[in-house]
Amino acid sequence: MYLVRPPYLYKKILSKAIWRLNPLEKKIYLTFDDGPIPEVTSWVLNLLRQSTIKATFFCVGENVAKNPEIFNQIIEDGHSIGNHTFNHLNGWNTDTNKYIQNIKLCDELVHSNLFRPPYGKLKPTQSLLLNPKYKVIMWDVLSGDYDKETPPEKCLKNVNDNVRNGSVILFHDSLKAQLNMQYALPLFISYAKEKGFQFARLE
Repeated sequence: MYLVRPPYLYKKILSKAIWRLNPLEKKIYLTFDDGPIPEVTSWVLNLLRQSTIKATFFCVGENVAKNPEIFNQIIEDGHSIGNHTFNHLNGWNTDTNKYIQNIKLCDELVHSNLFRPPYGKLKPTQSLLLNPKYKVIMWDVLSGDYDKETPPEKCLKNVNDNVRNGSVILFHDSLKAQLNMQYALPLFISYAKEKGFQFARLE
């Protein structure tokens, strides 16, 4: 079970996080979580290259350590990168000191001031400790590609029906999300371009 749009109360609790950018600009921001994974991230990079689109990849440090060549390709292709912890930790279930140390471990490989908490789960205390150094990036539209109960067509509908000016859109370059993402992403890109949206990376 998930919500395509984040709940209002959670946005208020993490009010310093970025959920959506300028609503007056017809720009949207594709983001990908959990890579780099050779079988999936390489496919995404090829699609983005063909579509002349820049995006933002929130990388798990452990996956970067295993796949440095794919990580370097993300950078060489001109995309932004962000920190997604070293071991994909759930902030709600993790001691704050351990959580911050895990982020710092990821930072040794992923040098970025952008951070997205895995599962979107971040304690307010953790957020306060991160804010001086990192921009915490959440999302405006969740594709639901990772959910095995979500058929590919529903994943596409989630993004097509909810995209708007300034949307930060969340897909996953993971094995779990591969089927849904590979169906929905190219069709969504075509749809968004037809609607006049410009794609941009997070800076």
